[in-house]
Amino acid sequence: MEVPEELLYTPEHEWIRVDNNKAVIGITEFAQDQLGDIVFVELPEIGSPVEQGSPFGVVESVKTVSDLYAPAGGRVTAVNKELEASPEKVNNEPFGEGWIVEIELSDAKELKTLLEPDVYAEQCQKELE
Repeated sequence: MEVPEELLYTPEHEWIRVDNNKAVIGITEFAQDQLGDIVFVELPEIGSPVEQGSPFGVVESVKTVSDLYAPAGGRVTAVNKELEASPEKVNNEPFGEGWIVEIELSDAKELKTLLEPDVYAEQCQKELE
């Protein structure tokens, strides 16, 4: 299971990559593996606000429907429109072309509440036991 060192994670299996006050968000390899084949991703509107810990979209797979929870609050500045036609990109490249949204962070202090890669990997291991 891949857990990139440069990312931060939520207990609900979202990742966030921060670059200054912009952040890209997606779901982890663990999450997409647990969901199975993803068939639909509901994206938020550009410009819409997101709150840390609150749902901002939905991922639908052949097994289930899951809310996406914001790792940090801010305003949506971009969405991955390619997922509308090719939601399987989330399965194939969860940390690359399968990204979901980009936000402008409202409070960088919120990032301190997220999981470091080693802690997240440990959590995933426990969930598999």
